[in-house]
Amino acid sequence: MKTCGAHYLLWLVIALLGLGSMMTACGQKGNLYRPAEIVATPVAP
Repeated sequence: MKTCGAHYLLWLVIALLGLGSMMTACGQKGNLYRPAEIVATPVAP
């Protein structure tokens, strides 16, 4: 099967987008936490 330049370009774009998304995730700061649960309070009629 003969491949053309567009095939390589597609894989290059996919690789760059994947690496870019991984690199932007490295810059996140702060601790990971789960938000506090919201407890529904009954409303008096």
